[in-house]
Amino acid sequence: MAHRLGDFPRLGRKALRVIRYAGSRRTDDAREWEFESGYALLFDRVERQLDALLPSRELLDGVRRRTEWTFPPSAVREIVPNALIHQDFEVRGAGPMVEVFDRRLEVTNPGEPLVATDRFVDAAPQSRNEALASLMRRFDFCEERGVGIDRVVEMVEAFQMPPPSFRRTNGFTRVVLSARKELKEMGAAERVWACYLHACLRYVGGDFLTNASLRGRFGIADRNRATVSRIIRQTVRQGAIVPLDASASPKTMMYIPSWAAPDAVNGG
Repeated sequence: MAHRLGDFPRLGRKALRVIRYAGSRRTDDAREWEFESGYALLFDRVERQLDALLPSRELLDGVRRRTEWTFPPSAVREIVPNALIHQDFEVRGAGPMVEVFDRRLEVTNPGEPLVATDRFVDAAPQSRNEALASLMRRFDFCEERGVGIDRVVEMVEAFQMPPPSFRRTNGFTRVVLSARKELKEMGAAERVWACYLHACLRYVGGDFLTNASLRGRFGIADRNRATVSRIIRQTVRQGAIVPLDASASPKTMMYIPSWAAPDAVNGG
């Protein structure tokens, strides 16, 4: 609830920074905003600022105008509180940061994640800062149910965007959202990661990945099912997903994340 975090020892560098770059590189011209108040006081202001900064375009839908966002604002609103709440306050000289580029958005917080990045979707709620997380839940800024990243993946799929990237790097955690691409514009690694996350999302929702569900995720017509089959086979070869029943016919085959297989050990 502080009006200035800098008035408290060791918290001055924990103010949230928002940076908007003029292009796609950090060397491009940039404008910066620093929100010095405590986290419970800044969310509304940050939300308004990000809504003004996120790339978008106006479309004419009949006689009505509508806004098409490059990144779903609702996904951004999930990621930013996560970064604030799960940061490592023992890391000195660094704080949470939101960087907005023309074709991507990066949210970085000090401290490596407590769970593996490939288990973000199914991970049980686990907080580095229990008192802060509990207080923010009571303020209705988070839920402490471990579903924030699930919602991000769900919204990204609904917008048929490339999958979000979760990076553990040099003592920091970074989440990257990329602007919408056609499937043919995605690289092989991006397609496999999207397929894996789709399998995770389906599994935690009590369902399974199928050729049809992945076609829906990518927005691909039924006549192009062979394209999706190749993505599924590649994801299986990399050990990220496995068939639910290897004896099933190709047309009815269903898949689950490899960590959900009955013989998986410690999610391995």
